[in-house]
Amino acid sequence: MKKLLLLGVLLTTLSASAKVTWLTDLDEAKKVAAKDKKAILVDFTGSDWCGYCMALHKEVFEKPEFEKFAKDFVLVELDFPHAKPLPAAKKVKNAAVKDKFEVKGFPTVMILSSTGEELGRQTGYTPKSGPKAYLEKIEAFKPAAEAPAPDTKTPKPNPAKAA
Repeated sequence: MKKLLLLGVLLTTLSASAKVTWLTDLDEAKKVAAKDKKAILVDFTGSDWCGYCMALHKEVFEKPEFEKFAKDFVLVELDFPHAKPLPAAKKVKNAAVKDKFEVKGFPTVMILSSTGEELGRQTGYTPKSGPKAYLEKIEAFKPAAEAPAPDTKTPKPNPAKAA
């Protein structure tokens, strides 16, 4: 447990310049999401071979608009590289999550509840479409609890104005 805590502190320190923090373990993200009462955004990516994945990261995830958007989520990146080394245990765990959610293409971005229930997904990315268009698609998957409550107060009639 101490190693996980130390790793978390190290990752937070290293990612301070990245402005957003991406976890790499869905189970850990669920714990953080439950504690922080946030939804989870999962990015299934092929970081070293998928051109659309690389474009999504550069054109959306690395932009200030995403930094603002990401505050509502616990972020998870599940990578499926071809050449970049990934520990065997991480490959197996990532593959199990990919199979569980039946992810068929890259990039796939999913929004999950804090308990891991799928709320929506976006597969693919159109290069040069930018953060606004992409984030509008993802915004639609936010849990209802995250949306502002509708104004349910019905104004009472003013008897003085009725006369």
